Amino acid sequence: MKHYLSKIFDEAKKKLEYLNEIEISFSIPNNPEHGDLSTNAAMLLTRKLKKNPREIAREIIDNLAFDSDILESVSIAGPGFINFKFTQKFLSKIITEVNREKENFGRSDKYKGKKAIVEFVSANPTGPLTVGHGRNAVVGDTIANLLEAIGYDVDREYYFNNAGRQMRVLGESVRLRYLELLGETVDFPEEYYQGEYIIDIARKIVDEKGDSLKKVEDVTYFKDVAENEIFEDIKSTLKRLKIKMKSFFNEFSLYEEGKIEEVLKIFKDKGMSYEKDGAVWLKLTELGNENDKVIVKSTGEPTYRLPDIAYHTTKFERGYDLIVDLFGSDHSATYPDVLAGLKFLGYDTSKIKVLIHQFVTIMENGEVVKMSTRKANFVTLDELIDEVGSDVVRYFFIMRNMSSHLNFDLSLAKKQSDENPVFYLQYAHARIASILRMTAGEGLERSMENLDLLTTDSELNLMRKLSHFKDELLYASENYEPHRVANYLEELASLFHKFYTDCRIIGSEKNLAEARIALAVAVQQAIRNGLKLLGVEAPDKM
Repeated sequence: MKHYLSKIFDEAKKKLEYLNEIEISFSIPNNPEHGDLSTNAAMLLTRKLKKNPREIAREIIDNLAFDSDILESVSIAGPGFINFKFTQKFLSKIITEVNREKENFGRSDKYKGKKAIVEFVSANPTGPLTVGHGRNAVVGDTIANLLEAIGYDVDREYYFNNAGRQMRVLGESVRLRYLELLGETVDFPEEYYQGEYIIDIARKIVDEKGDSLKKVEDVTYFKDVAENEIFEDIKSTLKRLKIKMKSFFNEFSLYEEGKIEEVLKIFKDKGMSYEKDGAVWLKLTELGNENDKVIVKSTGEPTYRLPDIAYHTTKFERGYDLIVDLFGSDHSATYPDVLAGLKFLGYDTSKIKVLIHQFVTIMENGEVVKMSTRKANFVTLDELIDEVGSDVVRYFFIMRNMSSHLNFDLSLAKKQSDENPVFYLQYAHARIASILRMTAGEGLERSMENLDLLTTDSELNLMRKLSHFKDELLYASENYEPHRVANYLEELASLFHKFYTDCRIIGSEKNLAEARIALAVAVQQAIRNGLKLLGVEAPDKM
C-alpha cells in the first residue's frame, strides 16, 4: 500500500515542487471508515504556502495520477488529511503475494550487503543469568532477527570481563565455600557471592581435588573453575531461549592486544586527557558533555569507559555498517561518554545505536515474587523458563516497549486461555491448521481463482491487515521496536477470530469456501513468520 502511494506522490512531485520540501509519510487512520492509509502532507505545507490545508489537499489530489483499479477513493477529512481507500481487487492480491513468498513474506532486501553487529546480554561470568538479563537477551536476539529480515548480515556478540576485582571475589567466594565443605570454619564476607551456585562449584572441586587445595591461597584455580562452570550455565540458558551467539568477546583481550594503551596514548598525545589526584581524566567537557570523567583510577585500574571505547574501535575495524548496543537503564547516563570518546577518535558514531531497556519485576496475584533463594537473592532466568516455558518467556519480554518497566505477570503467563497473548497467537495458528485438516476431509482446498468473492467487512479487514505486514515489519526493524510485531500479530489474530465467527467455510458455496481457505492460509503464514521472528513456536495442534 505505502509503496504504491509513494510512487504516485513521486510522480506528483514533478508537478508540485513544494512536495519535495517535506517528508511525506502515511499512517493507518484510527477510524477504519476514513480509509486504509492517510497523510498529513497538506497540513505540513500550510505555513510555507500560507494556504488553507484543505485547499492544499485538494491541489495535491488533483495532481495524483492513480489507478482506479487500485484506489477506490481519495478524500479529504478533518483539517486537511488526505485519506486513501484501496479497492477489493487490490486488497485481495495480498493473498496471492503471501502464497508466492511463503516464509519470505514480510521480509525485504532493503539493507542487503550491509553488516550489523548486535551486542547484548554481556553479563560477566559471576553468576547465573537473571530475569533482568533475560529481557536484554530476548530483546537483543529479536532485534537481530528483525535486522536480518530487512537484509542485514547480522553478528550476535556477547562482551564480558573475566578479570578485575569482581572475578577475584568470585574466586575467593568459591575458595571459602570449598574450605567450609572440608570442615573448616571460615568468615564469609557479606559482599562475597552468596548463592547456592557457589557451593555447587566448590562441591565439584572437592569431588575432583579432595583436600589437595586446602593450603592454596591463590584464588586463580577457583576463579577459573567458577568462570567455566558459570559460562557453561549461561550458554545453556541462552540455548533454551534459542539464542546462539556468533562470538564471545573478552575484555581482557583489549589489554593483551594493546588496545587500551593505544587509546590512552591517542588521548594523551592529542591533549584530551590529564592527570589529577593520581587519576587520568578525559576532557569530556571539551567534547560537549557536562563533566570530565575519570578513565584510569588512581589505583591504575581503568573505569568502564576506557575499555568500552577500545572495544568499540574493534567493531569499527571489523567493518560493521550498523553497531547496536543493548543496555539496561543503569547505563543510560554513562554511554554518552563512550560515544564522545569515539567521536573524538574520528569514528562515525552515527553508525552506533544505543538501546536502553527498563527493568523487570516478576509479579503473581499482584505481589512481587521471589521464586527461590537457591541461586541467591534474585530470580534466575532458568527458574522462569522452568515455570512458564521458553515461548512465554520470550513473548512476555518483547510484548511491551523496552523503554517501559515490565511487570512479568506469572499468573497470566501460566494460563492456557485467550487471556494469555502467547496462547492466543499460537491458538490462532493451530486453529487454522485444524480448519485445513477439516476442509481437506471435505474435499476443499485453497484457490486463488475467486478472491473477488471475499467482500465482507471481516474478510476485507483481514486483507487490509495482511497488506500492512511488510510495512509494520520494516518500521519495527528500523526503529528497534520488536513489540510492534507482537502487537501486530495480536491484532491480526483478533481479526481472524472475528472472520472465523462471521464467515463460514465448510457449508459455504465451493468457490467462496476455497477463497476463504486461501485467506486463512495467508493469515496462518503471516502469524508463523511473525512468531518465528520473535523466536516463538507456531504449533499446528494445541
